[in-house]
Amino acid sequence: MSIAAKKIFDEALSLPVDARVNLIEKLLSSLSLPTQPEIDKMWAEECERRITQINKGAVKLIPGKKVFAGLRKKYER
Repeated sequence: MSIAAKKIFDEALSLPVDARVNLIEKLLSSLSLPTQPEIDKMWAEECERRITQINKGAVKLIPGKKVFAGLRKKYER
C-alpha cells in the first residue's frame, strides 16, 4: 500500500460508521462490478446453456459420488 493510500485508509477509519459505509459503496461502484441482478442473469444463462448441453447429449454426466471420490483420492482426504 502506498503512503498516500495508507494515509487515506487511516483517515477513512476515523470516520463515523455511516460515512465509512457510504465511502465503501462509492468505491465499490467505481469498480463497475456487476450488480446482483446482473450476476443472477448470468447464472441463469449459464444454467440454461448447461441444460441445453445435457438435453442434446453434448456432455457426459458423472455421478456426484464418483466426482467426490476422485477428489478425495487426489487430495488424500
